[in-house]
Amino acid sequence: MKNFLVTSFILLLMFLIVISPERFISSSFLGLQAFALNVLPCTLPFMILTKIIIEQGNLQKVSSCFERPFKKIFGTSSQASYVFVMSILSGYPVGAKMTADLYENGKITKTEAYRMTSFCSNSGPMFIIGTVGSLLLNNVKFGFILFISHIISALINGVLFSRIKAKNDFTANNNTDILKKQPLTFGEIISNSTQASLNVGAIICLFFIIIEAVSPMFSLLPQQLVPLFEGCIEITRGCIDCAILQPKMACIFCSFIISFGGISTLIQSAVMLKKLKIPMWLFSVQKLSQGIISALITTIILMI
Repeated sequence: MKNFLVTSFILLLMFLIVISPERFISSSFLGLQAFALNVLPCTLPFMILTKIIIEQGNLQKVSSCFERPFKKIFGTSSQASYVFVMSILSGYPVGAKMTADLYENGKITKTEAYRMTSFCSNSGPMFIIGTVGSLLLNNVKFGFILFISHIISALINGVLFSRIKAKNDFTANNNTDILKKQPLTFGEIISNSTQASLNVGAIICLFFIIIEAVSPMFSLLPQQLVPLFEGCIEITRGCIDCAILQPKMACIFCSFIISFGGISTLIQSAVMLKKLKIPMWLFSVQKLSQGIISALITTIILMI
């Protein structure tokens, strides 16, 4: 039944594109534009640089001073501190990519990776403060409120999911395939990071098209809720359309959208986390939880 529904939707989408190509080409272009201007400059450099650090085996040294607090608070190794900071600085989906890289290199267990996905999958300041705050909401103060709420919600979320455990857990010491793995060359790092970034762009473009296809259904909703539902599908499109709302409502909606990330971001991260095999429902619950917490924090700050 699931396969039938997915196939039916894809065929419907293809039919709509054929009968109205101009409309969907325009949406596709907007998606590519959003990726090129708002996502690619933030993610590609960090993907390359963090991959180099991981491949050189220096991550443990960088993050060793955080070993005790992160073990006690989040139930993870100290390396989670570096992944958290880099995810906050660089944005989606770098945190998921780094978590997957650490797991694949045998640096963390599957349980630690599951816990890290609850607070190491974040948006960055260039998007939150620069794009959403300054450009879309035309209020830098809102941008900083969104960024603070985003960070705090991630940390609270990490505590909430700090005791979950993965089935068939393993440690690096008993995974011989990982122990034999040769470090990637610089060329391979560039190639892998570029491919990962292009995957993100393709997903964003696809979901701009999907939003355009289902937009007639949004007309049945109250006009103020349309940007929120669009943001639950694709984060950039939702934040763009939130700009038409009353300022404080727009800020709260954007807070939820950014921390939840939307279906598009969930799929981007799922592509990065493929070898981790984290259940999609668990990762979705983690992001939904962070989105709700972030919106509540933003509401409280705006009330104060």
